[in-house]
Amino acid sequence: MNPYVLANLLSSLGLGTTLTFASSHWLLAWMRLEINSLAHCPLMAQHHHPRAVEGTWKYFLTQATAAGIILFASTTNACFTTAWSINDLCNPIASTMFMTALALKIGLAPMHFWMPEVLQGLDLLTGLILSSWQKLAPFALIIQTAQTIDPLLLTLLGVMSTLVGGWGGLNQTQLRKILAYSSIAHMGWMIVVIQYAPQLTATRTSTYIIMTSAAFLTLKMSSTTKINTLATTWSKSPTLTATTALVLHSLGGLPPLTGFLPKWLIFQELTKQDLPVIGSVMALSALISLYFYVGLCYAMTPTISPNSINSTTPWRTQTTQTPLPLAVFTMAALGLLDMTPTVMMLTT
Repeated sequence: MNPYVLANLLSSLGLGTTLTFASSHWLLAWMRLEINSLAHCPLMAQHHHPRAVEGTWKYFLTQATAAGIILFASTTNACFTTAWSINDLCNPIASTMFMTALALKIGLAPMHFWMPEVLQGLDLLTGLILSSWQKLAPFALIIQTAQTIDPLLLTLLGVMSTLVGGWGGLNQTQLRKILAYSSIAHMGWMIVVIQYAPQLTATRTSTYIIMTSAAFLTLKMSSTTKINTLATTWSKSPTLTATTALVLHSLGGLPPLTGFLPKWLIFQELTKQDLPVIGSVMALSALISLYFYVGLCYAMTPTISPNSINSTTPWRTQTTQTPLPLAVFTMAALGLLDMTPTVMMLTT
């Protein structure tokens, strides 16, 4: 892609997200969400692969549907309240439609069906943008309107997403689909606590972006997209294989890694809100996700020295990826649990 075109698309992507953060009017927020989505579509189809083009069309149609529902919800709310401010979302029908549209945009269950198929056809770096940056603008709008949305709806979406994200990733062999279901499960943890402690949702979002960035950059560095390819990475880069296992355990939420921090705080908050049953269901659903993370780690162990590789190692060219971002995100994904006292002080 032409570097000037790429710079324009990336600047539009960033501008659309940051302007959405500052939006207080429905129409302005809708237009800025569209700037964000339309700037991402050419990035998704830049390799002109049939799977990428198919994924781009699926993404475009899904986002267009969600945008239409958002516009209809804002119009419905304005008919009843004569106000276009985001903070004046008072009509229950409009708030339900609005939450449904944003759930469709970020891939919450049961509106998640598009995400694994779209992510499967994308390049790993473009998939990273879809799994991390594209979540920020819808989450900013959800945080602004969380107090006006039915708490039962938010809880159902959160619990269902963690369950679907765990069960959906069990029988997958494509790593991009596994990361897509992992994203769905992590979105559930963010949504279930957003009505009680939005600051914990921000913390959960930050740690998720760090961990998923480390995972995507690791797979990009080793040119790995399938489990059977992941099993041969030890012969090429033992250190990278070891850190990959740790990053996957961090995504699963095992202590003493970073992924344990937000789950611990969210479970503690749900207990404070007299919701121990919801917290227990969330914790048990996290065990399902942990199962396929551990399965990925187990797939790498048969080829660890001194064992021999029984299959032919696929030839790979040397990557041109800069190792510095991978190193930074990997260290953050493994060592931020010590920041727990600081995070608890800031969120109380």
